[in-house]
Amino acid sequence: MVVLAKGELEQIALPAVQPPAADVRAIDLSATGPARAAAGRALVAACEEHGFFRLTGHGVAPGLVRAAEAAAARFFALPQPDKEAAAGLPLGYASKRIGSGGDLGWIEYLLLSVTPSGAVPLASSSSPLPCAPAAATSATTPSCPLRELLGEYSAEVRRVACAVLELMAEGLGVAPADALTRLVAREDSDSMLRVNHYPPRPELGVGGGGGSGGGQNLTGFGEHTDPQIISVLRSNGAPGLEISLSDGAWASVPHDGDGDSFFVNVGDTLQVLTNGRFRSVKHRVVVNSERSRVSMIFFGGPPPGERLAPLPALLADGGRSRYREFTWKEYKGSGCRGRLADDRLCRFEN
Repeated sequence: MVVLAKGELEQIALPAVQPPAADVRAIDLSATGPARAAAGRALVAACEEHGFFRLTGHGVAPGLVRAAEAAAARFFALPQPDKEAAAGLPLGYASKRIGSGGDLGWIEYLLLSVTPSGAVPLASSSSPLPCAPAAATSATTPSCPLRELLGEYSAEVRRVACAVLELMAEGLGVAPADALTRLVAREDSDSMLRVNHYPPRPELGVGGGGGSGGGQNLTGFGEHTDPQIISVLRSNGAPGLEISLSDGAWASVPHDGDGDSFFVNVGDTLQVLTNGRFRSVKHRVVVNSERSRVSMIFFGGPPPGERLAPLPALLADGGRSRYREFTWKEYKGSGCRGRLADDRLCRFEN
């Protein structure tokens, strides 16, 4: 449940404007031979153009994805006291407040740490992650606790993220092949899973008064870039995700036709590693539907002490590094002190 006061609702109200659909490239991760080389080139082009693409051929079982989505939906349908029992800072359940900078959204979410094995640690020993009531067992929706399902899902999506980064290195001509992958695959890598629930848009009064409120949308998750290397997103198909194009205009992300694709976006750290060649995409979620939106996002981050700077192979002869060297811990900490829309990278430019 998301509860906001009238003044808070006014803060996140948006005009009911439907932006044009984004032209999102599709990348087939299962391609082999000459088709794989073409996929690598297309992936690089997508990261340079939008910093965002649709991923097919990833190999994650559709049954697992749908079971995790269904279990998450059942969790968010629990009574509020049961959900709040999972609250813990910085991990666990929360609603409406995003970060510590004062950003609000029409959202409730689970934020969880992810280990290489895929397990999702509890927020604390006294703050268990409740299990949603199990649905009847079927071939596509196994009866499993939420924590088990999210752990299995996280392990699979981490594998996908590493495979994408390997294909990315091939497309860039970077050696060794694990130049990017190793940062997410290491035992001490700082990766997260966020499960977001955007309830249906409520009735809003135009201009703060009464009435049907048909002229307004709400901010679900405000505009931002992701600080990590790579983000792998899956949603239940409800609309709302928008990306900012290179000219600053917003474009809506169309739902994938087959229902089994993931969306992948470039994070700030990958923009640094490619010396600005790849674009960390600014994106947001707008609540504009009578249907709930549930999304699961894996954030692949490097180890806290990892020193980050543009890869030498991507600096031309005598090329200038656009960013100074810093650790992931340093960069992550800098973002905790600001608002979602802040430009964090500008503090680390040369």
